[in-house]
Amino acid sequence: VALYRAGRAARALDQFRQANSYFRRAASVAADDPAIHAAWGDLFLEKYNYPDAVRSYNDAVGIDSEWAPAHLGLGRALANENPPAAQAAAERALAIDPSNVAAHLFVAELALDAVRPADGRAAIERALEVNPSSLEARALLGATAYVEDRVSDFDAEVARMLAINPVYGDAYRVAGALAARNYRFEEAVVLLRRAVELESDNTRAHAELGLHLLRTGDEPAAREALDRAFAADPFDVVTFNLLQLLDTLDDFETIRTDAVWVRLDRAEAPILKEYVVSLAEEALSELSDRYNFTPQGPILIEVFPKHDDFAVRNLGLPGMIGALGACFGRVVTMDSPRARRPGTFSWQSTLWHELAHVITLRMSNQRVPRWLTEGISVYEEGRARPEWGRNQELAFAHALNEDQVLKLQDLNAGFTNPDTISLAYYEASLLVEHLVASHGEQALHTMLRAFGEGVDTEEALDRAIGRDLDSLQVSFDEAVEERFGALRRALQSPEGRRAEPAAGDRLAALEALATENPGSYPVLMSLGLALYAAGDLDEAVDVLERAADLVPMATGEESPHALLAEIAVRQGDRERAMRELEVLLGYDHLAIESARQLAALAEEAGDVARMRLAYERIVGIDPFDATPHGVLGRQALERGDYDVATREFGIALAIGPADLVAAHIDLAESYLLSGQPEEAKREVLAALELA
Repeated sequence: VALYRAGRAARALDQFRQANSYFRRAASVAADDPAIHAAWGDLFLEKYNYPDAVRSYNDAVGIDSEWAPAHLGLGRALANENPPAAQAAAERALAIDPSNVAAHLFVAELALDAVRPADGRAAIERALEVNPSSLEARALLGATAYVEDRVSDFDAEVARMLAINPVYGDAYRVAGALAARNYRFEEAVVLLRRAVELESDNTRAHAELGLHLLRTGDEPAAREALDRAFAADPFDVVTFNLLQLLDTLDDFETIRTDAVWVRLDRAEAPILKEYVVSLAEEALSELSDRYNFTPQGPILIEVFPKHDDFAVRNLGLPGMIGALGACFGRVVTMDSPRARRPGTFSWQSTLWHELAHVITLRMSNQRVPRWLTEGISVYEEGRARPEWGRNQELAFAHALNEDQVLKLQDLNAGFTNPDTISLAYYEASLLVEHLVASHGEQALHTMLRAFGEGVDTEEALDRAIGRDLDSLQVSFDEAVEERFGALRRALQSPEGRRAEPAAGDRLAALEALATENPGSYPVLMSLGLALYAAGDLDEAVDVLERAADLVPMATGEESPHALLAEIAVRQGDRERAMRELEVLLGYDHLAIESARQLAALAEEAGDVARMRLAYERIVGIDPFDATPHGVLGRQALERGDYDVATREFGIALAIGPADLVAAHIDLAESYLLSGQPEEAKREVLAALELA
């Protein structure tokens, strides 16, 4: 007991190393005391050590399944990764101890994050019923008033808190944290500055101020705030990570234009900078024209070759496994192509997606709900390059068949659930597409500006289209069925399908099943694969063509188009193979192996157009492959596009091709033809030195 109390005292005095030592010794002496393990978990959680926190809380629950503080701690530790599990843990804590104020407030935070403000306020009121003087409850109540733009209510709550504690900086810090969770980062900075003015030794407020300053792009001021926080608490891993990240950014190269500032790792800058800058400027120009809104610039874009650096830049911690990019309004961060295995994501579509967020966030004064900003970003990806928007059609059709599509009233909450987030992204884009098709693009503009005035979704819909969410649900369901009805029916397996037949009977059984179910894609694909495996290629082609007609957007190595291309190669029909691969690439912008196969076939056939298509697709997925740059450079040279040739040859040389001499000569030729003799001479001399 003495060691446990010493640990709590040390933690209260910010002596975290000593507290950890006391809790470790206490746990070894009294291993069956859940209070010790739960308190130790709280210490880990406070320092963002989630794995050890979860372990300690599980130890406590294993000793006493009714230990409410451990269930609450588990919920907090799981909140970022799995909000539904966090909700369940908090509810378990309250079932055990209904008077647990901290649990009520945590439930309120989860509700506010899921955009259920009424539920959030109700949970706060339950906490205040237990303890009307709870400063933590008052701070969260004030924060809800702030994000709902009820300024006088917020000021009144602050006054109540300061009457109890005149230097209670959390009155503003908690409001700043909630504002940031609602993407209002500039307002969060203002609130956090007020927090540290009121309570200069509030270390957490200084740390959060630094984080939000980073999100607004003020990196010098962020470092100052983080340095101050770290001096007071060197055990805060988020602060430590952010300061290390700023050191990393100091070594990045910055390319400045009027519209964007792009920061790249110095090793990647020679390869990426022209591509990133030109695509970013294209996206901002096109989107600004379309939405009749030009965001205040320049927009800061930071591209990280290590995914964990990207994650730390956004949250202060490694992780964010599913994320590819992030937008804070005037700051965009993202993985570079090297951060992930080629073929797993498109840096180009990611950049376009995040820059669409710049428009929607700034146009709505950072108040757009997530369903609309994400829906517009995915929708705009598909408008920019059709193949970028086609990778979720099959998944959505399957969700329709399994009755898993989200209701519109639940769409925003779908983004907080790891089981539904991918579906929510695509469904939101379909809803945006439906709004545009039914009411025109102006409907989106009206909604974004309405949200900027602080109205809710029902009011924004009424202003934009004169309808409420329920009536929109009806027309959306009709539009979805019209677009996906045939597809979802084709994806269904026959009812009462017999068990898998014995190997010797399988082909005959599949043929019979296909005769009975000519519109079943799963049956046709099973039969096509079986015929292919049996070497009956002509019959396989006939069946696979029928499957492709039913589901043309199927992707992967076993899609009908991929298999038809493979059969065509085996049969010596290279024209057919290239045609099938071209169709496949039209639906799958990440199919890098198919692009490489098309490039090889097109080069063998001397098909310049298809070579260009394939190599440009490869560059879009893996710009660090030197070969496509060299080929694209030679093609540009042949058609007289010397600027493109110079760019591509320069990038190939920066990557380090197998034949450095030839690379210098190629670049020299492009310089010479573009009227840059001195640069050409330099490259020739470099080639001579090597040769």
